[in-house]
Amino acid sequence: MQTSRDRFLDVVRAGAILAVIGQHWVMPVLSYSDGHLATGNALATPGWWVVTWLSQVMPLVFFAGGAAGLISFRRAESTRTWLAGRVRRLMVPVLPLLAVWLVVPDFLRGLGVPPQPLQVGSAIAAQLLWFLAVYVLVVLLTPLMVAAHRRWGLKVPLVMGAAGILVDVARFNDLGYVGYANAIFVWVAVHQLGFHYVDGRLGSLTRRGALALSAAGFGITALMVAFGPYPASMIGMPGAPVSNMSPPTVLLAFLAVGQIGLLLAFRPQLNALAERPGIGHALNWLGARFMSVYLWHMPALIVVAGVTVYGLGYETPAPGTLLWLVMAPAWFAVCGLVLLGLLRLFAHFETQRDTSVVTAKLPQLVVAGLLVSGGLLGLAAHGFAPLSDGIAHGPVPWVLLATAGFLLAGKHLPVTALGTRYLGRAVAVTEQAALKR
Repeated sequence: MQTSRDRFLDVVRAGAILAVIGQHWVMPVLSYSDGHLATGNALATPGWWVVTWLSQVMPLVFFAGGAAGLISFRRAESTRTWLAGRVRRLMVPVLPLLAVWLVVPDFLRGLGVPPQPLQVGSAIAAQLLWFLAVYVLVVLLTPLMVAAHRRWGLKVPLVMGAAGILVDVARFNDLGYVGYANAIFVWVAVHQLGFHYVDGRLGSLTRRGALALSAAGFGITALMVAFGPYPASMIGMPGAPVSNMSPPTVLLAFLAVGQIGLLLAFRPQLNALAERPGIGHALNWLGARFMSVYLWHMPALIVVAGVTVYGLGYETPAPGTLLWLVMAPAWFAVCGLVLLGLLRLFAHFETQRDTSVVTAKLPQLVVAGLLVSGGLLGLAAHGFAPLSDGIAHGPVPWVLLATAGFLLAGKHLPVTALGTRYLGRAVAVTEQAALKR
């Protein structure tokens, strides 16, 4: 059983967040004219879909999160203390983002920014909160999934994967909203694979075994793309009738197997890389700011695009051209500098130790997690609209819902079983409404 810090997982997490940033900063194809911001996706270029088979790393984030979660869960004093720590730690870095983006849209409107580019930027700033909304739900399920793992082992992700296939069958037969169930089945299945890495089933694979696993994962993915209803791109593309990400398809579970096997094949080399002093320091720095980097890298892009595209009239060169290749490093460098500036302002919320005493009971923590998830999901679906458009129909209700969840994950309140049940129902209705949007 793995109990000490695993540098391989640190490398996977760091590589995943860097891949997320790289993909999001390379994708935009932007131009501005007469109050309209034209947006495109560089990865929609013919043939570039193959890049997404490696750059779509959300499966690796859930895999590494599952492994790290199982290690920390086994170290925790109790399920209550573990769950409280996880919910609060996930939500703390979000609080400054919510505070800033409650006022930014109205500030930009006051500067004369037209409605359409303002709406685009405000939506992009909130979109990535979908991951936290789903991840909090996975965290809430973790104690149950640990017990299931202990009893049934590998059967658990296999059953979750089979359920994911059935969901896709229903989704592609005119039951589209059923597909959102795979936000649980697919990501919990991948999260569960992290448990099997910790317990040695995956972690003990030889290079040949890991490469065979990778070939099987990528091979099944390729067959499902070739003969099934799945698009070749592992991210959503503009105008595409089907997305593998929104909602997730079971294809991402097989992609996860391919990616995990590939990384495990080079685990000794990645561990050796992590032992280098400079790399080790960078991993520690990034690991302590993981969520802050994730949350603020898109606002950094918005700042750069706002100044260059909207303010200076810059147009992104056609993807793949010589000019695009020349300009991409400069674009990345400027975005990186802005991100570092934002991290200096806001990363300390994540890096400072939470010294508050948590007394909330387990049912209250479950309700807290549901409130956080519902609030973040609502923000991801609706974006940060200006408060001047109306508080009741803007981001404020969702912000209050998520913040209430954070506060509820602290001090114990006399929440009755009846009140807990009604709160749970209210959050469920809220999440369904957000998904239907």
